Amino acid sequence: MVDISQIADRILEGNRRALAQAITLVESTRPDHRDQADALLEKLLPHTGNARRIGISGVPGVGKSTFIESFGMHVIDQGHKLAVLAVDPSSRVSGGSILGDKTRMESLSRRPEAFIRPSPAGKSLGGVARRSREAMLVCEAAGFDVIFVETVGVGQSETAVSEMTDMFLLLLLPSGGDELQGIKKGIVELADMVLVNKADGDLLRTAKRSKADYRSALHMLRPVTADWQVPVETVSALQQEGLDIAWGHISGFFSQMHENGTLDDRREAQAAAWLWTELSDGLIDRLRQHPKLKAKLEEAEAEVRHKQQSPVAASRRLISAFLDLS
Repeated sequence: MVDISQIADRILEGNRRALAQAITLVESTRPDHRDQADALLEKLLPHTGNARRIGISGVPGVGKSTFIESFGMHVIDQGHKLAVLAVDPSSRVSGGSILGDKTRMESLSRRPEAFIRPSPAGKSLGGVARRSREAMLVCEAAGFDVIFVETVGVGQSETAVSEMTDMFLLLLLPSGGDELQGIKKGIVELADMVLVNKADGDLLRTAKRSKADYRSALHMLRPVTADWQVPVETVSALQQEGLDIAWGHISGFFSQMHENGTLDDRREAQAAAWLWTELSDGLIDRLRQHPKLKAKLEEAEAEVRHKQQSPVAASRRLISAFLDLS
């Protein structure tokens, strides 16, 4: 039996082994582990909320891991403790995940002020793991005052990270005018800062042109954060250039959020979004696992596959049956 009070005390002391054990516990799908995880989070909740929560997204190949390592080292050098919650894509065939972020961030992982936790995305949509929110709270309780949530990087569907972080940082590749037309408007609209990475070598000139193009395009979009003009900058994670400017924008963003009360509003919205996500996921899990609905579920799926009834009608009948049994 896990001693929840002991684990909580060790986490508050900054014990890294207890921190890793706690995240493993909150990620578990076993019912007894879920009860223990809930109890642990209740004890830790009063000690959370003091970190800067930053979501980092970008298409595959933009250099997220290299950027996070270079930027993370810079953040630590400013006197902060950094936790990186990196989400790796899961195979739809095997369900497995590579979980290679720790090996890609070798220098950062050796720093005592950093904690890197790769997690599989599993079946979760939105580019983040289902239990990323809980993992973030555990890291905050352990004393980490900056949290990076790195998404899978699959495109427009990964916008869920913006609902659990305070600031959404979007990494883009240097590109020309034609590529600019292909930017996913939905994810760009959620960005609080845009960084054009790989601004070095032969790509430096293209990166500077892209910066101007993106900045012009963003002027036509409504900022997601009130009274905040989304900055667009160039960075080179490889050459470690532009990182100080990016961190300066982040510091300015949080100072403004504190001053006008926007941070409190955003945290409240995060909590509400978390509630509805848990309700949705929990109800679907209960419906799938209900022993008296198993036959009805299989029958409805077969009928939908063979076009004997529409998915809309089938879902309504299943929900009605579930409510009658509950």
